[in-house]
Amino acid sequence: MRLLHTSDWHLGRSFHRVGLLDAQAAFLDHLVESVHAHDVDAVLVAGDVYDRAVPSLPAVELFDAALRRLAGAGVPTVMISGNHDSARRLGVGAGLIERAGIHLRTDPDGIGTPVVLSDAHGEVALYGLPYLEPALVRERLGAEKTGHEAVLSAAMDRVRADLARRPAGTRSVVLAHAFVSGGAPSDSERDITVGGVAAVPAGTFHGVDYVALGHLHGSQVIGPRIRYSGSPLAYSFSEAAHRKTMWLIDLSEDGTITGDARLDCPVPRPLARLRGRLDDLLADPSLAPHEQSWVEATLTDPVRPADPMTRLAERFPHALSLVFDPEPTGGEGPGASYAQRLRDRSDQQIAEDFVAHVRGTALDGPERTVLYGAFDDVRVDTAEREVDR
Repeated sequence: MRLLHTSDWHLGRSFHRVGLLDAQAAFLDHLVESVHAHDVDAVLVAGDVYDRAVPSLPAVELFDAALRRLAGAGVPTVMISGNHDSARRLGVGAGLIERAGIHLRTDPDGIGTPVVLSDAHGEVALYGLPYLEPALVRERLGAEKTGHEAVLSAAMDRVRADLARRPAGTRSVVLAHAFVSGGAPSDSERDITVGGVAAVPAGTFHGVDYVALGHLHGSQVIGPRIRYSGSPLAYSFSEAAHRKTMWLIDLSEDGTITGDARLDCPVPRPLARLRGRLDDLLADPSLAPHEQSWVEATLTDPVRPADPMTRLAERFPHALSLVFDPEPTGGEGPGASYAQRLRDRSDQQIAEDFVAHVRGTALDGPERTVLYGAFDDVRVDTAEREVDR
């Protein structure tokens, strides 16, 4: 069976205030074309279909058009909700849409009920694990603890229990939206840390033939059977080096992966991260290939130049981001911008550093637990208010 694995469309998202709906529409055109061109048997969409819980009308219209085209292609599609989606909104009409071959999996109660497809070698059970906010689903799933590893382990127990009741030789696929250990994050994913722990071990997913992951925006292989497709478009300059693709996976008769390929996604405009003094960036001939790129420029001038963005845009008309990181002068220590000091640090780490800076001592264990609990309460409160809308 041939599977096309994609995720993290983030329909409705912009890039530094530049609208991406046209680029997202081009990607969905490419997706449908790939389904036909590569004789795909099933499409897997591993969450974050939308960029926000209440998407814009143009984003909804784009999603609606994509569903109609996938249904028209006659190829089953299995789709889960991610942490950016409103599970209840995305799942509206799921029962009716399923009749057209579009299987929306947004309810944790349905984790153990797969979409069952068949090919010449028998059945393939596809299980959709929507994004699971630990504090909201722990009791429903019977998890022993509150945390991503605990709730995903409980969810996978349901998957394995259902799979054990099926005929011998049934192949299995799991879609999940999570941060799995070994994955490399970027700046554009929303933090899902709970209690200071975001990542779950890859071993959580043992016992299935393929795991189609979403959440991290870089395409990557966690293990031969566990992969992130990554987002089809770049959503931050930290993704400048990413190759944006979808996975084309061939699942053999015995569940082994006999073929895989990365299908490149359309690139609306390349990204470039430039660094140096402003005058040097404006004069350097080696930077000519980036003149039509979306540009993030880090200026190292010791003194901030006048009208830097205006001057930069004269050569790089698509410059979108300006960062100042002045070179050290005299007896000063190495310069570091505020953005750089915060890069790759979670909200909890930033808050912890702030408390330590203000009072002069680091948090002890109990204080750290209280701080993490406060962040978890805010996240859960936000999620509960979204569910109640």
